Amino acid sequence: MGARRGFPLAARSGYVGRMETDFLVIGGGIAGVSVGARLSHLGRVALLEAEAGLGYHASGRSAALFDECLGAAPIVELNRASHAYHATANGGVLSPRGLMVVGRAEDAAAFEHDVAHMRLSRLTVDEARARMPILNPDAVAFAGYHGDAWDLDTDRLIQDFARDIRANGGTVATGTRVTAITRTGTGWRVETGRETVAARVLVNAAGAWADEVARMAGVAPLGMTPMRRSMARLPAPGGQDIRAWPMAVGAGERWYCKPDAGKLLVSPAEEHPMPPHDAFADDMVLAEGLARYEEMVTEPVTRVETNWAGLRTFAPDRLLVIGFDPLDPAFFWHAGQGGVGFQTAPAASQLAADIVAGRPPEIGAALAAAFSPARFATCPAA
Repeated sequence: MGARRGFPLAARSGYVGRMETDFLVIGGGIAGVSVGARLSHLGRVALLEAEAGLGYHASGRSAALFDECLGAAPIVELNRASHAYHATANGGVLSPRGLMVVGRAEDAAAFEHDVAHMRLSRLTVDEARARMPILNPDAVAFAGYHGDAWDLDTDRLIQDFARDIRANGGTVATGTRVTAITRTGTGWRVETGRETVAARVLVNAAGAWADEVARMAGVAPLGMTPMRRSMARLPAPGGQDIRAWPMAVGAGERWYCKPDAGKLLVSPAEEHPMPPHDAFADDMVLAEGLARYEEMVTEPVTRVETNWAGLRTFAPDRLLVIGFDPLDPAFFWHAGQGGVGFQTAPAASQLAADIVAGRPPEIGAALAAAFSPARFATCPAA
């Protein structure tokens, strides 16, 4: 750990009903467990998750796809920096899927944008139907495909990172809700209702609740916006074997579908601002999204087996926020994943560790600056 901040590498003890640690991570989604795992190599980590299990909210409701081309340019660079880890660490968490974009005649502009941004090879309608036989030839005017997209085993990734925290002497506590946060002369005192945790550094990885955690700590919020995205699970269309089908996306991301354990996941791909809460699907939004999907296929939706929603949380500029708060060097932001938390987790958490350790970031200083919370700092008036 960087000596410039003066944090000890081992927790101190001797307090009844108290725990002392170097890094207290609030949030047990992919952001929290990944940054906790990296920091556990620098000092003692305690991770607190309010829900009964890890990955309960957005992380447990992910489409679970890894595709380097998804996201704005700085996010694409994080994706690329994460690829090798996803492919090899702990045996790897990727399996082949592929991605196809399809569009109607009126979607020409959106389709051309997707082809350029996602580096798609153009397909004829017949070639697209060979990959996904239920596509409607009367509705599909454009199609593009690339094979560099993989299913991502999200549960394994979360558990692997959590295992790393524990292996390095850290703790992972679920069902532990933070009730109060107080700044002290040496760091933080955090109350959970059943114990007090003292920490040198507070790591805010609270997802949709990131701004709320900041307010509790007396730190200015950054304007995080949780946005709902819904999903429906359907039986395999027409009883077909869909295991080898690619993920299919309507041009301009009007909807998407993806095979999952013999079923088909279909999303309206909506982004509706919401307050932080345990999200659920809106029936009307789901119906509208399923109608957009149905327009492009020959098999009608006859039954929805289940549905759910998650909150994808965005910073104002839709980039991740990774770094110490510019006004409090003991408050670390690791938030604003905006639906790319799993994709970017290896490189994003490595960046966090590099910053804390005071070493040059592996991804480079210029790219690291794109994710710094300092970009939101307001210049003082002259």
